Amino acid sequence: MTMTTRAGRAAPRGKAGGTAKGGRAKAPPAPAPGLERTPTNCHAREMIMRVADKWSMYIVHVLAQDSPLRFNELKRRVDGVSQRMLTVTLRGLERDGLVRRRMYPEMPPRVEYELTRLGGTLRGIVCNLVTWSEAHLAEVDKARAEYDRQERSWATPPA
Repeated sequence: MTMTTRAGRAAPRGKAGGTAKGGRAKAPPAPAPGLERTPTNCHAREMIMRVADKWSMYIVHVLAQDSPLRFNELKRRVDGVSQRMLTVTLRGLERDGLVRRRMYPEMPPRVEYELTRLGGTLRGIVCNLVTWSEAHLAEVDKARAEYDRQERSWATPPA
């Protein structure tokens, strides 16, 4: 008896299509310990995405250096962020309990942002990443130049 493979060719049963002897499908390989798909792991992945987000990490780093900061001062220090993106990111960090927003009843209203105790636990991690980045910029630039040089040579047809 034969089966058809994805390429449309006939293959003997048990050799293609992921079946074992007797036509039963093989079980997928077990995930590495700690990487099983569980509600907790999915939630942890969501937090990693929040913290590792380009703007979140930058904001945590700035607030770790100097806090509290008003919105416009924070915007000046987070180079390249738009007002809307800063607002969205701050709201997400505030919702997750990493940043505290304090509004003072003054005219005009004064709003300051600072890391919470929980947000402060990221201080060392983020600062280590920034330090690593600064220490290895030359190596990364060299690797990029080499990659780009090879990429151009692959794209150029031989003479």
